[in-house]
Amino acid sequence: MVRLSWRREPPLVLDTSGSAAHLISRRYAWGVFAMTFALAVTDYVDRQIIVSAFPYLKAEWGLSDTALGALMSVVSIVIAVAALPTARMADRWGRVKTISAMGCLWSLATIGCAVSGNYAQLFAARALLGAGEAGYGAAGGALLSSYFSQRLRATVLSAFLAAGPLGAVLGVLLGGLAVVHWGWRISLAVFGIPGLVLALLFLRVRDYRTPVLAAEGPAGAEKRAGGARTAMARPGMWLTLREVVRPRTAMACYAGGALNLMVLSTMYTWLPSYLGRAYGLAADRAGMWAAMVILAGFIGAISSGYLADRRAAVRPAHKLVVPSVLTAVTAVLLCTALGALAPGGLQFALILVAGFPLAAALGTAPAAVIDVVHPSLRATAGGVVVLVQNLLGLAVGPILTGWLSDGFGLQTALAIMPLFCVAAAAAFWLGSRTYDRDLAAVTGSASAATTPLTRETELNG
Repeated sequence: MVRLSWRREPPLVLDTSGSAAHLISRRYAWGVFAMTFALAVTDYVDRQIIVSAFPYLKAEWGLSDTALGALMSVVSIVIAVAALPTARMADRWGRVKTISAMGCLWSLATIGCAVSGNYAQLFAARALLGAGEAGYGAAGGALLSSYFSQRLRATVLSAFLAAGPLGAVLGVLLGGLAVVHWGWRISLAVFGIPGLVLALLFLRVRDYRTPVLAAEGPAGAEKRAGGARTAMARPGMWLTLREVVRPRTAMACYAGGALNLMVLSTMYTWLPSYLGRAYGLAADRAGMWAAMVILAGFIGAISSGYLADRRAAVRPAHKLVVPSVLTAVTAVLLCTALGALAPGGLQFALILVAGFPLAAALGTAPAAVIDVVHPSLRATAGGVVVLVQNLLGLAVGPILTGWLSDGFGLQTALAIMPLFCVAAAAAFWLGSRTYDRDLAAVTGSASAATTPLTRETELNG
């Protein structure tokens, strides 16, 4: 566990590779990881617990599947809208303060959901929860990227983002048990408290000093690296956006991650309801069965990140070949299970096996994006990841599935959605073709742009 100091520590200074791992102990780095991971778990518990209340909300308020799906989709839509402003805030204001503020906001919003008197109020509270979650993933990923070296980045970020499946497991499993015994209102109120406590404690974690990107971009900094040093200015929004979308690898990862998460959000949102309707399971039993599939995703996310780092040590482009292959496998397994088999033991076994590769891109895609952008823009690049993945992935999956379910039945809807994993596999494959070149480009430009700042910081103490 990280030892928190109540004395204000100076910010960490990144080296030319964008890491501050040499300035801190391994124990402290993993302690910060543990705190960041724990807070992320509360994030996804608060987001997912509403799924266990779907049967009760449907009966109490007479809601359609489309309306229920919208309670999940609105969170992702608001996250997408607020992702870039909050990520930009994290790069300027600081990662630690942004993380703490976001955690407080989504925890209070979860408690607000518990006192909603009608669907409109619940919908608004869910939107506020999304506003709180908007900057956490980007800021957390940027902070952890500074605590560990590049060779561990996919593993660390995959483990960090695996908090999503784990939090979803706890949200579905504990939520299913809680709503049966306490009702959905008390359950939501209770689960909002841990995140609030962790968010306040997080203020004592050390942040890093944001490197400066030359106003003309990395290429310009590289050209004049050998000459006299001139003034360094923070880039404007247009230059910032141009830099985070310029690498072709990043564009492929934005698209592939969104398409993959469209399928993941569909399964995590609607699987408990499908198990209840097709298998006749009560809410708590359906939650337990769905939790096994989501837990498989938790294990798969970490394992695939580790595998991607190991394969990248042999050939860097393999960091994206791994999620390309695994997302294709996911499509085959889920389409077979839900499109060709009737409800039963064999169908559920295939769904469970598919849970492992389903989350394969969860950490590897953002890690590859961070690899190919300038270190000063990591949180902003993470914000673009959050925007695209939420707006085109997490927001689309639940509500599109609900719409298909209202028209054709839930099993048919669930059989169609995995086809998006085929498109995700193609996007990651294209990204693997440009990864080596984009990585080499940013390594040289980052070195040129950050070395003067590092030296100046060391001279000034």
